[in-house]
Amino acid sequence: MAQYYVNQNQQTGGEHEVHIEGCDFMPFEQNLLELGGHNDCAKALEVARNTYDDVNGCKHCCPDCHTK
Repeated sequence: MAQYYVNQNQQTGGEHEVHIEGCDFMPFEQNLLELGGHNDCAKALEVARNTYDDVNGCKHCCPDCHTK
């Protein structure tokens, strides 16, 4: 089960990006909100949507959930 995090800062398109712990493209720790352990990125995005309306998976570590 992977640990997921969402960037508290918006991307240029307005979305908040979800990452797996250890991703080379994770933002600084102070900009992360922990989403917990999940079996897939879709579940992590569901949790992220409890805080942010517009979320997207990182194209590098969560390509199955990357839509923009």
